[in-house]
Amino acid sequence: MPTAELTTEPELQEISCQSCGAALTGLSGMLATICPYCASPSVIQRPPSKNRPTPTFAIGFVVDQERATELVKQWIGRAHWFARSDFKRAAPNCTRGVYLPAYLYGAVADTQYSASIGENYTETETYTTTDSNGKRVTRTRTVTKTEWRSLTGQHSCYVLDVIVTASKGTDNDSLEAIEPFDLRALRRYSPSIITGWLAELPSKDQATCFQLAHSETIAKVGSQLKNFMPGDSHRNLEHRTQLSREVIDLVLLPIWCFAVRYDENQPPVQILVNGQTGRVGGSVPTSTTKIALVVGAVLLFIAFIVLLSAMQ
Repeated sequence: MPTAELTTEPELQEISCQSCGAALTGLSGMLATICPYCASPSVIQRPPSKNRPTPTFAIGFVVDQERATELVKQWIGRAHWFARSDFKRAAPNCTRGVYLPAYLYGAVADTQYSASIGENYTETETYTTTDSNGKRVTRTRTVTKTEWRSLTGQHSCYVLDVIVTASKGTDNDSLEAIEPFDLRALRRYSPSIITGWLAELPSKDQATCFQLAHSETIAKVGSQLKNFMPGDSHRNLEHRTQLSREVIDLVLLPIWCFAVRYDENQPPVQILVNGQTGRVGGSVPTSTTKIALVVGAVLLFIAFIVLLSAMQ
């Protein structure tokens, strides 16, 4: 496997292909590339820095480009009824398969919480009503009521495998749409894993990613607490979480990136495919005409009901 040599400092924007000697520039954001002249794969050896550390783990590609393309076509075909018709007819263009940089975060979460816990009970009550003959009658019925009690406590747990993107080209919501990844397939990073593929360096600084992972973990703990609450129902749940033993590692995730151009006057829609599982995610442009038709039909139906009631 040829290794590219750095020829400029400190931007590291120029490398030399070890196979044909071509000078390649403008690759400062990439960790691996392919020479356009001789098609030789190259891994760019860079000294690690605080915001661009050496990856710790990587997950290999399982889904090939042909399969990814077919999955995207099926996904577009299943788009909801409100999707634009020209979008559903558009052909997806696979722009690249890339190893996307992301951070894998874990921590111990200790939480103090308070809430009102509802316990249901039933009572039989007596009420007066009018029967079918117009007479006043007394009847009984069983009703469910709720007794509320205050609860405070502590909840501790491990929060593992929180993934946040380290690329400015893909936001965290887009990455979450194609999760999960099977992290049992994680391998210790070595240049041989990414040889022949595009591999991106982090374009978000580690502090930003750390804060994003921190916030996502707090939200995840909040969701766990909702399921942890006793009783039949709860309300006014508040919690304060402290995180400790935090770990964060840079990982490279296999992603197929597609662009769907359905209108020359609109930017293309980005669609991502999980290169390990084949899960597809992206935004579907909606048709204002279809929405207007549905709204109009609903309003006409309401007007018809009102008119019918008035006539009766």
